[in-house]
Amino acid sequence: MRLVTRAAVIGLTAVSVLVGGCSVTPLDVGGGAPSTASVPPGPRTASVPADPVPVVTDPVPQLPVTVPSADGPNVTVTDVSRIVALDRFGTYGTTVFALGLGSHLVGRDIATKFPASEHIPVLTPDGTNANLEALLALRPTVVLADASLPSIANLAVRLRAARIPVVLGETSRNPETAPAQLRSTAAALGVRAAGEQLAARTEDQIRQAKAVVPHLKTKPKIGFLYARGTGLMILGGPGSGASELIDFLGGIDAGTAAGLTDAYTSMTAEGLIKAAPDVLLMMTDGLASVGGIDGLEHVPGVAQTPAGRTRTVIDMGDGQLLTFGPRTGEVALALAKALYR
Repeated sequence: MRLVTRAAVIGLTAVSVLVGGCSVTPLDVGGGAPSTASVPPGPRTASVPADPVPVVTDPVPQLPVTVPSADGPNVTVTDVSRIVALDRFGTYGTTVFALGLGSHLVGRDIATKFPASEHIPVLTPDGTNANLEALLALRPTVVLADASLPSIANLAVRLRAARIPVVLGETSRNPETAPAQLRSTAAALGVRAAGEQLAARTEDQIRQAKAVVPHLKTKPKIGFLYARGTGLMILGGPGSGASELIDFLGGIDAGTAAGLTDAYTSMTAEGLIKAAPDVLLMMTDGLASVGGIDGLEHVPGVAQTPAGRTRTVIDMGDGQLLTFGPRTGEVALALAKALYR
């Protein structure tokens, strides 16, 4: 099994690229026992609207605003007519649309992935780095980003030298931090009222999702499996984002329970069998890349897991599952319904 950083895998959700240089760690646990979890068997898809739904239409930004940036300095924003949003998760780009400012977004990361954003230039084609010249050519008036992009520190220095405000946010992604992140992004764009509405809507959807999650004596063991063809099978573990989502959904993260210590680990058939997930959670494009549920059954190790034997696989769109932005609540609600109903 090869260990892969969380950032590398999040980049893969957008561009299907993985580089080497990974070490090997054994998975020393028992497993493969029949499932006893109270989860309906069989495959299903969890879905939310294709585009993020704005809370308001064309809000009027109250500018200038001065807001903190995660790298230290306060940043003053005077113009949000040309926004660039960059991170590995698509969080900021999705938030801009959900705040009703989608028409102001002129540059995006590759993980900002939904129909309404398709015409906007992608500045991180490799999922990792943004080209400074391409970014400057878009004449941005503000750049939203975070340290999930390795090159962002140097990029921020050069953009600020060109008198372009750069606001860096926190990199943490989980259901609990999503509302605060929405409020801080809205504050940086001068639309605090829209941010409050968006955070309130998200919090309400999170509460609805919690209400759907039953109190089970035996919690389902859920494995987040990232696939790109039959040659790449990566299981989520602690700190992957998927583990936090699984915990929220009332499940046990199969990777963490199996003793994984890294966020993502490339799996052998033996390792997958030992992890013994009752449910597999996958991205829709990843499931399609192995030939759907029937093709997945032929991936070594899958058919020998409880999830494989019962074909209990839940898939969700690549640009939705782990963004933890304005869609956090509706994604959690859709997954909870798919998991338990």
